[in-house]
Amino acid sequence: MRKCLSDARIKSEGLLNVRKYFDDLYEASCFSEMKKDIAELKAKTSNIQSVTLGINVNERFEAVSMGLVSVNNKQFKKSNIVSNFADAISSKNKLHEGTEWDGDMHYRPVEKHRSGKASALETAALRNPYFVSRNIGATIANIPDGDGAANSTFHFDTVLNKMLDYLIKKLGDTLTKYANIAIVNISNLMPEFMYYIRFAEFISKNMEKGFKFCEARLTDGANFSMDAKDIYNLKLALNLNNIGELVCNDLKFDTEHTVYILTGANRGGKTTVTQAVGLMFALAQGGIFVPASSFEYKPVDCIYTHFPADEDKTMDLGRLGEECVRFKTIYSECTEDSLLLLNETFSTTSFEEGYYIAKDSVRALLKKGVRTIFNTHMHKLASDVDEINTESGEVKASSLIMKSDNGKRSFKLDTAPPEGMSYAKDIAEKYGVTYEMLTNTQ
Repeated sequence: MRKCLSDARIKSEGLLNVRKYFDDLYEASCFSEMKKDIAELKAKTSNIQSVTLGINVNERFEAVSMGLVSVNNKQFKKSNIVSNFADAISSKNKLHEGTEWDGDMHYRPVEKHRSGKASALETAALRNPYFVSRNIGATIANIPDGDGAANSTFHFDTVLNKMLDYLIKKLGDTLTKYANIAIVNISNLMPEFMYYIRFAEFISKNMEKGFKFCEARLTDGANFSMDAKDIYNLKLALNLNNIGELVCNDLKFDTEHTVYILTGANRGGKTTVTQAVGLMFALAQGGIFVPASSFEYKPVDCIYTHFPADEDKTMDLGRLGEECVRFKTIYSECTEDSLLLLNETFSTTSFEEGYYIAKDSVRALLKKGVRTIFNTHMHKLASDVDEINTESGEVKASSLIMKSDNGKRSFKLDTAPPEGMSYAKDIAEKYGVTYEMLTNTQ
C-alpha cells in the first residue's frame, strides 16, 4: 500500500494524508521490530528438521505414554554397520542412565527381525482370540514393513499437534504485539480502497462508451445548495441500448426552489429524475465522479426517501396510514441540511384527502427548509405553490414539470405551472378511452 501510494501523480489531500500515515508507520521502530520478529519466527519454524520423542514403559516393557523431548534443527543420521554391531554386542550401552538426552543424533530404526509369516498359533490368535488364551493374543504384535509400529501413528499425531500448538501460540504472541498496526488500522482500509478501485474501473469503462461524468464540487450554500448540469439517471443509462436515447436535464436548489413539486404524464420520467438526484448526492458524497457535465452542491446530512411501500407492509395501518406514519418519522429526523425524495406520496387515498395532507406536508417542509423533490400526480398542489409560498419564510416551493411535446413525452424538465388536463388527454388517447375512440370502436 505504501508503494502504491508513492505515485507522484496523486493530488488528493485525503490520499496524501494516508500516504504520510503509511510512511510514518513504515519508518517507525515498531514496524522494523515486527519485521525482525517475523523473520526470526520464520527461520525457527523452517529450520525444524527432527524431533526427539520419549517413550515410557511399564514393568512388562509395554509403551504406556509418548512425549516430545526436543525439537531439533538437524536430522538424525543412521549409525553405520560397525556402530550397530558394537551396540549389539555391548550390553552395557543398551541401558541409558537417567532420562536426560545426551544429544546423540544417531538412530537405529526398528527392523523386521523375521519373515512375514506368522506362526500357526499367532494366526489362530489373531483370527479368533477365543482359540487360545486372551493374554497370548494381547502380546502378539504384527510389525509392518518399515520403521515403527501400526499404533504409533496416534502417538505421532498427538506429538505433532502439540508442536503445532506451540508454533501457533508463538506466532500469536509475536503478532499480538502489532495487532493495532498490521491488522486493525490497515485492514480496515482495504474495503475503502476496493470501493474506489471498483468505481474508478466502472466509470472509466462507461466514459469510454460516451457517458458524461464529472468531479463534484462543494459550495457553501450561500447562493444555492445544488447546481447540476446535464444530469441523468445512471441506473437507466446502463440499461439503454443506444446512448443517443439518453435525455439529460439541468436542476438547481436555491431559496426560490427549495421544494420542487414535480408533475407530469405517467411514465414521463418523474420517478427517474427523482432517483437521479438522490444518486447524484450519494455518489458525490462518497467521493465518486457523478453522471453530469457539472455538479456543485452543499453536502446533505442524510438522504430520506418516501416511496410506496409493499402491500404486505401496510396490512395493520392501511396504505395511507402507513404513509403518514412513515412521513412523520422522516420529518421529525430531517433538517435543513437533508435531502427528501417523495414519490407519489399520499396518493393511495381520494384526491381531496391526499391533497389536504400533501399541502400541509409541503408547508411543514418549507418551514424546515428541507431540499425536497415531491413527485406527484396532484397537479392542483403544484398550481397552488404561490398560495403556499405566502406562508413560507425565506425558502420557496416551485412547480417542476416533465414537458410534453405535442402530447409526446420529452423527458425534459422545466420550471413552469403544471400542464394539467393535457396529460389526462394523453393517457386517454394512449389507452383508447376518449369519446371518439370509444364510439368509433363500437
